[in-house]
Amino acid sequence: MASDRTTVTAADVSESAPGPPAGPTLLRNRSFQALWSSEAFAGVGEQAAGVAYPLLILTTTGSAAAAGLVGSSQLLAQGLMSFWGGILADRMDRKQLLIGCSLLRAALLGVFTLLVLADAVNVVATLGIAIVSAACFGLSMPAGMAMIKQLVRPDQLAQATAQNQIRWFGAITVGPSVGGALYGVTRVLPFIGASISFGISTVLMLFVRRMPRPLAPAGGKKELLGGFRYLAKHPVLGPLIVSVTVSNLAFNTTGISLAVIATGTARGASESFIGLTLAIAGSGGLAGALMAQFVIKRVRPSAVFIAGYWIGPVAAVLLATVPGVVPLGIVVACVYIRGPIINALFLTYTAKVVPDELQGRVLGAIVFSSTIVSPLGVLAIGAVFQAAGPVWVFATIGAIATLGALPTLTKGIRTLASVQDLT
Repeated sequence: MASDRTTVTAADVSESAPGPPAGPTLLRNRSFQALWSSEAFAGVGEQAAGVAYPLLILTTTGSAAAAGLVGSSQLLAQGLMSFWGGILADRMDRKQLLIGCSLLRAALLGVFTLLVLADAVNVVATLGIAIVSAACFGLSMPAGMAMIKQLVRPDQLAQATAQNQIRWFGAITVGPSVGGALYGVTRVLPFIGASISFGISTVLMLFVRRMPRPLAPAGGKKELLGGFRYLAKHPVLGPLIVSVTVSNLAFNTTGISLAVIATGTARGASESFIGLTLAIAGSGGLAGALMAQFVIKRVRPSAVFIAGYWIGPVAAVLLATVPGVVPLGIVVACVYIRGPIINALFLTYTAKVVPDELQGRVLGAIVFSSTIVSPLGVLAIGAVFQAAGPVWVFATIGAIATLGALPTLTKGIRTLASVQDLT
């Protein structure tokens, strides 16, 4: 068993179901590109609507607390439902699960559009639509990630996961900008656009070829928690998921944005300078996604993980000490660059070493663990800033990031085999 070894080697792959036989290049792989495009449209729609919900509440009620509740509730719903999404991805047709989630979100946003046009929205309706849409997002994520292994050749997994990071971070970068711009024209446009995006996502999924349904695991609590059990026993994936989870507690996007905004405001920066700072910070994620494939091919995996996670504490010290506001964005951008590179490498190893019948539950456990802590991080940053100011916020972030980096010093990660050795 892979979980009994101290390092990940080529032999670990023997447990995993083989990928498709030799075939087209990734660019010519119609099924993978259809999946990628479908998920890209869904991601942009989700992000555009995600920024429009709190804007709508602020406009109609003026309540910042209610607007914040919507954002936190979306993160919580997404994290909780990813656990069940992983179980469903191992029990049913993954393609049908993705189609169902996209169709439901298209219908939800269509109904919400009518409510906005009729001026019949309130906090409860907005919160309900936002939570259900985020829950669908959480349900579909493990299935979409698990399908990649079924659609591409084993030697294309690293390239495919790197391309998937471009889709993910592209949506995070583009979606909020699109949602904010459309809302500036008229408040209903972001929701119309999101509904259309989910509709297009559904149509694109029809071009993904049919794949064998996963072998349904036996019932019982043991199998429901199979993803967590696998991660806990694995000498590489186990320490890495601890690093991912703790690092997300320190450097989740919402919490860091809040810290930058609050720090910029305290330093007397204008809204335009704060906006520029956040734009610079956000560009780091997309830059990292574009670099991911190049780095994975040329840098030792152990170096990627160790350097990537120890950047966090260093960045926290810089955030606490650099003057001005725009430099904060530059430092955060450097932190965000590591995200897609680490994600692509981590998910490539996951696809390589985890048996196909466990892929959904393991990926669901990964998404759940890495997402569920984000609301806690946001609340902690707000509370520490309120009590002690920006220096202590970044000191706290640095302490948490250090804890997250420690698991990368374990032997399993220090002696990690290259991705090429696993093919």
